[in-house]
Amino acid sequence: MKLANYVCGQWQQGAGGGEALLDPVTGEELARVSSENIDAGAMLEFARRHGGPALRALSYAQRADLLAKVAEVLAANRAEYFRISLLNSGATEADASFDVDGAIYTMKYYAKAGRALGDGAMLKEGAVVALSKTGAFLGQHFLMPRQGAAVFINAFNFPAWGFCEKAAPAWLSGVPVVVKPASATAWLTQRMVEDVVKAQILPEGALSILCGAARDLLQHVREEDVICFTGSAQTGMRIRSHPNVLARSVRVNIEADSINSTILGPDGAPGSDVFDLLVKEVVREMTLKTGQKCTAIRRILVPRAQLKAVGDAIAAKLASVKVGNPRNPEVKIGPVVNKAQQAACLKGIAQLKNECTVVFGGDDNFQPIDADAQRAAFVQPTLLACNDGLSAGAVHDVEVFGPAATLVAYDSTGDLIALARRGLGSLVGSIFSNDAPFVEQTVLGIGDLHGRVLVVDSSVGAQHTGHGNVVPSCLHGGPGRAGGGEEAAGLRALLFYHQRMVVQGPSARIADLAARCTDAALLYV
Repeated sequence: MKLANYVCGQWQQGAGGGEALLDPVTGEELARVSSENIDAGAMLEFARRHGGPALRALSYAQRADLLAKVAEVLAANRAEYFRISLLNSGATEADASFDVDGAIYTMKYYAKAGRALGDGAMLKEGAVVALSKTGAFLGQHFLMPRQGAAVFINAFNFPAWGFCEKAAPAWLSGVPVVVKPASATAWLTQRMVEDVVKAQILPEGALSILCGAARDLLQHVREEDVICFTGSAQTGMRIRSHPNVLARSVRVNIEADSINSTILGPDGAPGSDVFDLLVKEVVREMTLKTGQKCTAIRRILVPRAQLKAVGDAIAAKLASVKVGNPRNPEVKIGPVVNKAQQAACLKGIAQLKNECTVVFGGDDNFQPIDADAQRAAFVQPTLLACNDGLSAGAVHDVEVFGPAATLVAYDSTGDLIALARRGLGSLVGSIFSNDAPFVEQTVLGIGDLHGRVLVVDSSVGAQHTGHGNVVPSCLHGGPGRAGGGEEAAGLRALLFYHQRMVVQGPSARIADLAARCTDAALLYV
């Protein structure tokens, strides 16, 4: 089976043999993808000429209704998406739910939020500014939908959520979408696109999909287009520095590598609420989606006196979690996505072992349940410990994109802040502590290098959203190594798909334009 591309309002097969998609448990070939001989320039132009104008002819509220209908279609096909996730990603039911249900919820969220934007075609930002002594000539800032296409180059770990979290604000803004999913798990994204296309909800040209290599896609982007990339920092750098992207100053949003940390406060003694909550969260982040989340915990920063206790507690929980074929109902951790990712994880763990001790895992003879270890792509959950984090290198530089994390001891709040900042820019950091002055000092010390900081104390308990859970109402992105981009954040995400401008003119004309616009202050709520 070769997955078709949806281009220029038609399904088209790529030429050649294509790239194989494999079951990461059995190694069986599931499908192939190819973008060879697909005209990327024509695809983008079709989206701009047909999809964009049709979407912009609708109001924000009408586009929000389209999102609601898309969510209904996705929800109706949920069982099939779970099946594909199992086969193509080796996802357990919990893993599939995190991706698929997260995608559906995100689409519904933007549908609900978008209805508040009403019937306008632009958004009014701020108050009018008098530009003449009499007030006859004014200035008013507006946000208007960009008239290009939104190009999504997505990662393998969230083929459903990664698509929907970007498509929802783009469509709500009136911008057509071209999605290029990661080849390894493209089947799920392609199936979702197929279901939405069949339902005939969106205008022609509002949705396209390119399965396989991006090829010359970036050569055809223009000033009015936007690019959203999720993946490695190295690939993100190539996208950002592409000659055509640079020459045309194309807007780019990048979510890249992130060596995230979680922090146990000095009050987190064994048996305390915050100690237990941190241990539970670390285990969840190491096991959910087999640690293949850009927001997963990679470094566990703990007071030196608690290093062994935290390690023992995490190891005890990991020892009870069964790893193997996700078709077995007792299994809670499946494989990583493919053999290449397995090799990358094992290489990274080997680098960490050079400056760390192994607390749990790291067994070269590890045998998963109901699977052939030679054919499958399993990585044993591995917990390491580092006593001298300030002198360490790999701990702060190597992201093992799988079920691995490293304990790092700290001796003072100053040392802790320095250790957290060694991540050089992270999507998320979390703090587990009831010590208010410590929390405040830490947040102020690390906040500028983090897109999100999660603070958990005893009053919150287990009610928090989770270290690695991306909710559509809050910002997702981070500075520095994490890419310097922003995704989600509720209606604020619409800013990326709008052009900010100021209209200067007679007061009557400004008032006429402003009367037909929704106040953009809604985006910042």
